[in-house]
Amino acid sequence: MACAELEALRLALMNLTGSVDESVRQHAEAEIGDELEEDGPIAALANASTLDEIQRHLDAALVDLEEEAMQADTDDPDGAYLRGRVVAVRDAERTVRRLRTQTDALLDDLGEAHHTLHETFPTEE
Repeated sequence: MACAELEALRLALMNLTGSVDESVRQHAEAEIGDELEEDGPIAALANASTLDEIQRHLDAALVDLEEEAMQADTDDPDGAYLRGRVVAVRDAERTVRRLRTQTDALLDDLGEAHHTLHETFPTEE
């Protein structure tokens, strides 16, 4: 079983940051496999390019994964792996939320710094 959600998140973050590491991209795409060609949250996540898109598609992928994990037999080793993926993806989702919060705070701080700069050094317009 592939960790499609985490690999799709890696691709999305590479899109967001503009990182181009072809070996990482190829590994992620191979890990995800056919889901990249389907019309679902994994493909949408892998192609996301904003934090809002990443959050939305990661949440949708997590919902699908949780459903799959709930339906798995508790004695099935694949079921245990699915439940482990749920934990890992929930953790990644929290990390993305923190990234969003920190990014929003940075934007606010930059706006405040700009405002303070103009208060300190008024310009005539």
